[in-house]
Amino acid sequence: MADTQRIELAIGGMTCAACANRIEKKLNRMDGVTATVNYATEKATATVAKNVSADDLIATVEKTGYTAALPAAPVEEQQVTDPLRTRLIISAVLSVPVILLAMVPAWQFTYWQWASLTLAAPVVVYGGWPFHRAAAINLRHGAATMDTLVSLGTIAAFGWSLWALFLGTAGEPGMVHPFRLDIGPSDGAANIYLEAAAGVTTFLLTGRYIEHRSKRRAGAALRALLDMGAKDVAVLRDGTETRIPVQDLRPDDLFLVRPGEKIATDGVIEDGTSAVDASMLTGESVPVEVRPGDAVTGATVNAGGRLTVRATRVGADTRLAQMARLVEEAQAGKADVQRLADRISGVFVPVVIALAAGTLGWWVGTGAGWTAAFTAAVAVLIIACPCALGLATPTALLVGTGRGAQLGILIKGPEVLELTRRADTILLDKTGTVTEGRMTLADTIPAPGQDAAELTRLAAAVESASEHPIGAAIAFGHTGLPPVVNFHNLEGLGVRAEVDGREIVIGRPALMEERALVVPPLLVSALETAEAQGRTAVVAGWDGEARGVFAVADRVKPTSADAIVRLRRLGLRPVLLTGDNAAVARTVAAEVGIAPDDVIAGVLPAGKVDAVKKLQAEGRVVAMVGDGVNDAAALAQADLGLAMGTGTDVAIEAADLTLVRGDLTAAADAIRLSRRTLTIIRGNLFWAFAYNLAGLPLAAAGLLNPMIAGAAMAFSSVFVVANSLRLRRFS
Repeated sequence: MADTQRIELAIGGMTCAACANRIEKKLNRMDGVTATVNYATEKATATVAKNVSADDLIATVEKTGYTAALPAAPVEEQQVTDPLRTRLIISAVLSVPVILLAMVPAWQFTYWQWASLTLAAPVVVYGGWPFHRAAAINLRHGAATMDTLVSLGTIAAFGWSLWALFLGTAGEPGMVHPFRLDIGPSDGAANIYLEAAAGVTTFLLTGRYIEHRSKRRAGAALRALLDMGAKDVAVLRDGTETRIPVQDLRPDDLFLVRPGEKIATDGVIEDGTSAVDASMLTGESVPVEVRPGDAVTGATVNAGGRLTVRATRVGADTRLAQMARLVEEAQAGKADVQRLADRISGVFVPVVIALAAGTLGWWVGTGAGWTAAFTAAVAVLIIACPCALGLATPTALLVGTGRGAQLGILIKGPEVLELTRRADTILLDKTGTVTEGRMTLADTIPAPGQDAAELTRLAAAVESASEHPIGAAIAFGHTGLPPVVNFHNLEGLGVRAEVDGREIVIGRPALMEERALVVPPLLVSALETAEAQGRTAVVAGWDGEARGVFAVADRVKPTSADAIVRLRRLGLRPVLLTGDNAAVARTVAAEVGIAPDDVIAGVLPAGKVDAVKKLQAEGRVVAMVGDGVNDAAALAQADLGLAMGTGTDVAIEAADLTLVRGDLTAAADAIRLSRRTLTIIRGNLFWAFAYNLAGLPLAAAGLLNPMIAGAAMAFSSVFVVANSLRLRRFS
């Protein structure tokens, strides 16, 4: 909308989904602001009224206790993990002896407990500082997050140990401390929990470090996409070649692309022929032949000859920039399942604190002693951290959309995933989707006694002056043609011109009749056969007689039949939709394996929308694949719209999925990838919920040592991220 703008912010200080949920709530309470905050990408995306600025959003985030800034260059993100890594290494080195001494009573020398205190104190204070600091900030703002649980648990374990060492009997020489996986009754005066305080801190730091690294790996595909473009370009201005940065390129500039170089921006070839390798953008390994008049895309590689290209789109308007923008927007979005997880995370922490207090009271009330009660309460605090819930959806979405971008599949948003699972019918536009979208000469039938080469030479010469797709098909590939004079386009009928002193006429049979050119029975039969095969046929003649028939057709793409088979395997019913006549449509359908009953022919753009609505009225969930302006309305009406990236911008804008390569098999790949991503998300959420549901009762029942609880909590986050990273292997 014209009266709104989109602002993106990089958010700092978030440690769990509850943090993201708090920031999102605060932003959405602002007038004229609709925002989502993504924990995995550490970004806030807001649609705001014109009178709301980025500074207003930043101020609100900072009042909530976090940092915010306009996104910086990706290079700077690497610095995030450096202090965390240092903190982790120091904590691990100091924690290992503490844990070993606590676990192996035979190694507990005289005053070992004081040595443990010396080693554990820096771990709890320095290593755990990010948790304590975040907990304190949240407390000031009246909120509780995962850090509150970690900080409370580790400080409680460390504080109890200090009390037992200085005021109890735990500091006496010869004290022995057996290690248990569960808890046991005791007055607590002789018990220390230094191994729990140091071990939990180290395990959680390990989990957070792996999580940071995994999130960077998950977003690597998008960063690679953004870095894919050329950095400079050889531009031709006033006949002089000048090397300039690619950002200085302007529309209509002519630039040179030598063999092996990247094409600097989207454009049209003015001079030269070559093969262009688009594998980085589309996932297609076979280079595509290009010639003057063909469109090329920025960031693809010139694999053959020298090209002169006229820039058509630069900067943020290029196909590469549009792809990056679509991927970023998809990664910033949230699926419905994630919104549920966020709501649970928002209330989870206060509930857990209440549960820990209840656990403490219950154990004390049963006469088990303060040690048992305290151990169980600390285990409840630590096992319950909802990190995995917050990571379940965004990490899978991050990896899935990134992998899709590498394969030339752009997923517009997380809500699309659910639609790919529900779709049961797929409408396929014929021209440009199932077929090449370009007429080619299928057959040449000369009249009896007529030389085929001479017929083709004269017809190609006349049609070289025509702009009609049929004429272009007849003239394509012919060079050294004789000159053409007195060319006339006879609207709706054909063309005529003089070549080598003869008046050549090419067009419909009605034009032959009008010009009194006799059509032999053989050519009449050839016309009927061509039309029965779904081809378009024209007659060429001169000197009072028809000399031959040219049959042209929009050739079916080599991969279309295989794509139909793959779509059927995914449980989708393919339906061919076209504005062409029924004979042409049925011929194409038969060639690719679509049943005659699943052909809808002779429909105008409005008719395509009606076809979608009719199927939806029958209770079907409809996906549609198209590429033209005339498909845009139907793509928008369909439950799931898939646009060929070789098509028009308006079609791409209306679709939910964009297939960068002009190949119908990409539609099957897109649906498979979307469904796989949804499966991973659901698996992540199941394990995240199951982990907490199983862990909390065990901890409250006194069956978990706090240190084991800390290790299990860290593992749950690592498991969710590692499970999501499996999508990188999708092929």
